[in-house]
Amino acid sequence: MEFNLAQVHEAIATAIPERDCLIFGDRRLTWSQLTDRTRRLANFLLEQDLGIRRERSQLSNWESGQDHVALLLHNGNEYLEAMLGAFKARLVPLNLNYRFVERELLEILRDAGARALVFHSCFAPQVEKIAAELPELRVLLQVEDDSGAATLADALDYETALASSKPERPALDWSPDDLYATYTGGTTGLPKGVLWRQADIFVANMNGRREDGTLFDDLDAIVERARATEFRVLPQAPFMHVAGHSTALGMWNAGGTVVIPDKADAFDPASILECLEREQVNMTVLVGDSMARPLVAALRANGRDLNPLQMIISGGAGLSRRTKEELLELLPHVTIIEGVGSSETGGQASNVSSAAGGVSSGGFALGHGTTLLNEDKTECLAPSDTRVGWLARSGSIPLGYLGDAEKTAETFPTIAGTRYVVPGDRARWKNEGELEFLGRDSTKINSGGEKIFAEEVEVALKQHPAVLDAAVAGRPSDRWGEEVVAIVQLQPDQEVTPAALRESCEGSLASFKLPKAIYFRNTIQRGPAGKIDLTWLRQQVAEEASQ
Repeated sequence: MEFNLAQVHEAIATAIPERDCLIFGDRRLTWSQLTDRTRRLANFLLEQDLGIRRERSQLSNWESGQDHVALLLHNGNEYLEAMLGAFKARLVPLNLNYRFVERELLEILRDAGARALVFHSCFAPQVEKIAAELPELRVLLQVEDDSGAATLADALDYETALASSKPERPALDWSPDDLYATYTGGTTGLPKGVLWRQADIFVANMNGRREDGTLFDDLDAIVERARATEFRVLPQAPFMHVAGHSTALGMWNAGGTVVIPDKADAFDPASILECLEREQVNMTVLVGDSMARPLVAALRANGRDLNPLQMIISGGAGLSRRTKEELLELLPHVTIIEGVGSSETGGQASNVSSAAGGVSSGGFALGHGTTLLNEDKTECLAPSDTRVGWLARSGSIPLGYLGDAEKTAETFPTIAGTRYVVPGDRARWKNEGELEFLGRDSTKINSGGEKIFAEEVEVALKQHPAVLDAAVAGRPSDRWGEEVVAIVQLQPDQEVTPAALRESCEGSLASFKLPKAIYFRNTIQRGPAGKIDLTWLRQQVAEEASQ
């Protein structure tokens, strides 16, 4: 049996109406209250003549037959309400990066054909400038914040819209074919809209399986799991990032409670630790070393009683061995799970570290449907084959890229009757059923004919105790074609020479992978989701080359 995300949330809400569903500062919304708010939003959007235009059976894999609702929001209850309310209206919510400038917002909103936009007041000046250039954009919903910005003339206040709308369940038949969509980060070009059937994303990345990996046969079994689950999760990533909102939606699909950090417009480790302690959170999800290392520093500076915390999950960027060791030193009772995946695949592989079992690094156990394809993507690599391959997944995978038939065909090949998604990550077999993850092909450096993945060099550099963060790129070389260059941020009050850093990497990297040059910066610029700002990185490398 297949499921729709709105259908699952409504069924669970009926079973546990008075349990906390969402906590955000002094806002505490029960499942019943959140159901009321999301139904009201859905009915409001339907009253604006938004809805489904064509059913899935009438469409190609790169097409959407539903109207799109774009979200330009910091974290908060409104973000998740807007997603769920859109699902209940059979609309498609779309994540916008709130760091985009007006030109970038225009490009994405045009690409998406968005007909509605929900935005925080602090973004009102940008929205006002671009709205006139978006004739398809019919509905503007403005969420009040502490910016003091007035409500735009063409916008309606979010809370006013909810209060004026009907609380009844929308009179629609929700379908497993209804879309969930997310825009990729766009680190290697214009972001692309990834289209999933809700039935597939539920299974692939939103708690749509039992603990033993089997699928649910009926809705009653999902509800029974929810009755037995009293778990609290705090996502540290922005909800505009898949790691943020998929964590929240997945926890709701299991009947748990979502806790949002008090400071929702910026990453603040001290505030996050205070929230983890106050709300007795059981699980937190972060993005690699960029979030974990500041968290470690804040824990050392001001310890917290985090005994209820059972799991720390990391995805979206690398979590180094040293960081895992430090977390387990400070929180020996937790289990650390590092995952590999992407917007196009959901979770693909993971490794587990604990004080009892030791720190795991390098090898990742396979998730459902994960495999490796050969160089020309014509067959799967056997576990005994140690060549570098393309990380792929079959089974519950996306339909394709919005409006892009060519890219859909390229990324979703069919091999011997099985359809795969191959978004561009590289890996090789390490042991039986285990992968060594190398990184995204777009960050690969070709030096003297050797293929070097930036992420494996970054991991090696970050093992040195003086290094807080590292970013690696290639630059043109007359001798090698490309050569490896590293930008390094040191721990406070630490010093180390480039030669010493190179030497520290020699035990874990082949000589041709060692950085030819290492430059120091006070900070490594990353986006709000923790990923390296590649434009900034290339600028730093180019500046050093010109000196």
